[in-house]
Amino acid sequence: MFDATADFKKIVLTELPLIDVRAPIEYEKGAFLNSVNLPIMNDEERRLVGICYKEKGNEEAVNLGNKLISGSLKDQRIKDWTDFLAKHPQALIYCFRGGQRSRISQKWIYEATGQPTLRLDGGYKAFRNFLIDALAPDNISSSPLVLTGYTGSGKTDLLLEFDATVDLEGLANHRGSSFGNQVNTQPTQINFENNLAYRVIQHSSKAYKYMLLEDEGRNIGRSYIPKELHAYFKLGELVLVHVDFDIRLENIFDEYVIKSQLEYEKASMEGCGLDKWASVISNSLAKIKKRLGGECYARASKAFEDALLSQKNTGDLTLHMVWAGILLKEYYDPMYKYQIDNKRENIVFEGNTAEVREYLNEKSSLYL
Repeated sequence: MFDATADFKKIVLTELPLIDVRAPIEYEKGAFLNSVNLPIMNDEERRLVGICYKEKGNEEAVNLGNKLISGSLKDQRIKDWTDFLAKHPQALIYCFRGGQRSRISQKWIYEATGQPTLRLDGGYKAFRNFLIDALAPDNISSSPLVLTGYTGSGKTDLLLEFDATVDLEGLANHRGSSFGNQVNTQPTQINFENNLAYRVIQHSSKAYKYMLLEDEGRNIGRSYIPKELHAYFKLGELVLVHVDFDIRLENIFDEYVIKSQLEYEKASMEGCGLDKWASVISNSLAKIKKRLGGECYARASKAFEDALLSQKNTGDLTLHMVWAGILLKEYYDPMYKYQIDNKRENIVFEGNTAEVREYLNEKSSLYL
């Protein structure tokens, strides 16, 4: 009745719900997709039990835990678990090593309901190691096929048309450039890796010949791709999409101004809005000041300030095209030209969006 499972692959492929009974401070550092934190001990209770364990041993620590979590408090925590299990009867329980906390949770649930639950054998640590192993290049069967192109080429939107894509920017919750911050914060590094591993395992299960990816640096905002995995992605064949400057500028304007402002406006109840968006853009400009050069930075900053003032006075956003155009033409394009020229020998196909779409469609339909 207190069984455990180590079928981690099944958990990933079916995205089974998980009950994490660790303390909130542990959960916040890293957890798993589809998990919910319903702790058996809160942070303070865990701290006290930990001190007792170090000073007096396991038996006394367990006794203290039972004393701290008793009566109505124990009843409430059992109710939290059973309410979740009523909605998600296949849910599994885990703690850090699959030991006492998850076993005690299983016991209490069984005593309250008569229903057995499964726990993760080895807990968080064992499942986390399984996911880390999944990101090792030797364990990935498909070959990386990497879409590259100048900023504003619509690479992400194009790749999202195909099931064989692994959306690195989506997993990192970042647009992948100096101005790519989203309203919602990025995941912790551990959660980014865990979620990436989920996607890689699910991709591998479908036996695609190619894994479609966007050309990314190792860092996507504050998230970073594991070193060996990033090196593996860099060995992939490259597909170069060509998009006219005017269209790319429209795309940047739409994404970094119109859509981004809407995101901040929707979050205005949390103290965001236009001023918050403007602060983020201004800070992003300041971060690349040295790379822009003093003169270019001054022009871009002035253009941004003029556009923001115009928007506040008239509601017209079009002047934002000016600073976006400066960045695109004088910062991003030279940088990407240099990078693409250095990768020229790895390019297996290039064309406009329609031509690249057709090529990727053919490649994404191939299986091992």
